[in-house]
Amino acid sequence: MDSSVITGSTIPEPRDGIEFESHEAAYSFYKDYAKSVGFGTAKLSSRRSRSSKEFIDAKFSCIRYGNKQQSDDAINPRPSPKIGCKASMHVKRRQNGKWYIYSFVKEHNHELLPAQVHFFRSHRNDDPLKNDIRIRRRKNLSSVSKLFGAYQNVDCLEGYMRNQQDKGRSLVLESGDAQVLLDLFMHMQEENPKFFYAVDLNEEHRLRNLFWVDTKGMEDYSNFDDVVCFDTTYFTNKYKIPLVFFIGVNHHIQPTLLGCALIADETVYTFDWLMQTWFMAMGERAPQLMLTDQNNALKAAIGAVFPQTCHCFCLWHILEKIPRQLEYLSLWHDNFMVKFNKCIFKSWTEEQFEKRWSKLLDKFNLREVEWVRSLYEDRKYWVPAFMRDVSFAGLSTMSRSESLTSSYDKYVHAETSMREFIEQYKTILEDRYEEEAKADFDAWHETAELKSPSPFEKQMSLVYTHEIFRKFQVEVLGAAACHLKKESQDETTTMYTVKDFEDGQNYVVEWNETKSDIYCSCRSFEYKGYLCRHAIVVLQMSGVFSIPPKYVLQRWTNAALSRHPISERLDEVQTKVRRYNDLCRRAIILGEEGSLSQESYNIALCAIREALKQCASLNNSAETSACPNTSGSIEEENQYRNTSKERAPDLQVTGADKATRRAGAANTKESNHSGAVKKGKVTRSGDVNVGGQEGFHLMGISDLGPTQSHNMMPAQLQNAVPTVFHNIMPTQFQNIASTHLHDTRLPR
Repeated sequence: MDSSVITGSTIPEPRDGIEFESHEAAYSFYKDYAKSVGFGTAKLSSRRSRSSKEFIDAKFSCIRYGNKQQSDDAINPRPSPKIGCKASMHVKRRQNGKWYIYSFVKEHNHELLPAQVHFFRSHRNDDPLKNDIRIRRRKNLSSVSKLFGAYQNVDCLEGYMRNQQDKGRSLVLESGDAQVLLDLFMHMQEENPKFFYAVDLNEEHRLRNLFWVDTKGMEDYSNFDDVVCFDTTYFTNKYKIPLVFFIGVNHHIQPTLLGCALIADETVYTFDWLMQTWFMAMGERAPQLMLTDQNNALKAAIGAVFPQTCHCFCLWHILEKIPRQLEYLSLWHDNFMVKFNKCIFKSWTEEQFEKRWSKLLDKFNLREVEWVRSLYEDRKYWVPAFMRDVSFAGLSTMSRSESLTSSYDKYVHAETSMREFIEQYKTILEDRYEEEAKADFDAWHETAELKSPSPFEKQMSLVYTHEIFRKFQVEVLGAAACHLKKESQDETTTMYTVKDFEDGQNYVVEWNETKSDIYCSCRSFEYKGYLCRHAIVVLQMSGVFSIPPKYVLQRWTNAALSRHPISERLDEVQTKVRRYNDLCRRAIILGEEGSLSQESYNIALCAIREALKQCASLNNSAETSACPNTSGSIEEENQYRNTSKERAPDLQVTGADKATRRAGAANTKESNHSGAVKKGKVTRSGDVNVGGQEGFHLMGISDLGPTQSHNMMPAQLQNAVPTVFHNIMPTQFQNIASTHLHDTRLPR
């Protein structure tokens, strides 16, 4: 190509007369230009010489060039990107063999997409060496795809193949990273002996996988073990450090860090090791629900380690893959996303989903797309219509920006080094402690502001934490914008259609008065953990003026850390609410009668003043007589709240202490008087060492033989035990030659 064509690093605009060495060089130039501008390219046509049979003419174009020719009787025609665009570049061959631009049309009749240009087929995988490797790998993948039951999960299968080709696979760390990690772990254990970390070594005794969790994470899980999100975003997006998180959510709707790991790959072995290790660190308590990305290796590992746990896929993981997996459909066919969202989020029953899904596949000709097939096969893991009785506690959202897991994005970016992350890890812990302590402080010292006379609002203001109450309050106020219509009624259930004038949608609400069961098709309770405005308006019209106890999750209440069930406090609150509602009703009647004349007004005003004076005197005398007991109970509760943050599962599993492990879990909590918050400084999780010197020594097995170390493990982990080490000297970290027990059931 003429040297005058390219100057510097910018891609010039094509112009008539520019020369190239070949028509392939010309096409390469046009592709580079298209990539910089934001459109895909295609080789539109070419022509050979009749005498020499060599190419003498070629035309390249935008992939939206021209119009697709289609017969009138075509059934379910395949969507085409062609919309009559004229953008193109025509090149011809000179007598001397050089190629030149004969004509160039710049104008497009559609929007250019420079930010999404990598989605175009013509701009993907431009490196021929990478393409060749990928082709050979795909041929190998076909022979092992049955292991995972589907071919579509290329990331998972490629990880498996890489692991089969290199069983000695290890973490890729920069020089000094291992030392930095070890220094962190030793420092954390000096501060708190219950800090947990585990190491997995390959056959060459090199670091393969690494997991750790602080005491606060274990304590948070003991209180909120209902929903856990396993986030592999940083690993799958190929960040500089192969980091994955276990994330939960507390009663203030704040993310909790339940563990971190560095992993070498995405194989069944790695995920099984990680889940086993995390399970052990959390006192062998399985979560009720675990959210992950769609990954067959993860699905297999979670099914093996947590057979009773409900496993679901994060919605935003599914939605963010659509542009990449379905190429131009999501970019150019707005109608596709409308139909897709309607199928997923507006299908109230399984039958309705099946019908709409089938129509969607036919309309957009997607039946042969492997990824779409995998979505359907896994529909019970992510489609709302199949998860009616599942509670996500706010962890499943439609976009990552809305997800609680995204709160860690500000600490980690694609180029974050290990040393930088270690510093950020300390900041993460400090920020989490500060935020939770501030929320706890506000819960004790501030009263929620009521914005309506609704008995539901009054009831839950005394129960919910401030953060969840504010969200519930929006639903209470939004009930005023709802209109309901009774559709049907049988012996047990009444069906309503609720028109929400705020979003213009209709919702179906089922109400069983006998069982106090209510269900709304918007699934607010399932996804967020509190009732929606549509359910509230149905309860109100049915003569029910308090939220049924089954719909008040203890995890969202001020009593979330209490050992007493929420139903006990709810009974007390509901009694108070009933008295409050009765007084309000009578006060309204008194106001109507008292306002009719000046005389009646004076009588009513005197009565109110006298009643207020007597009630205040009675309540004050009651508080005075109960003062010693009351202050004592408050002090005990404060002590309990403080020590609850310092309690962690006893992870000691040595042979001598294994029998006492579960017994120790039943011990009552010790009082702790050092939980005060001063000037925003928050004391970290307490240095609780249950049993003194008999504390956590699971990892200290460097002097034991294989038989001894195997006997140290819980029975359910034998033959599938994670390799773990503790108190290893810095110089031993890279070349550990201690016991390594392999899982003989799983491929590595």
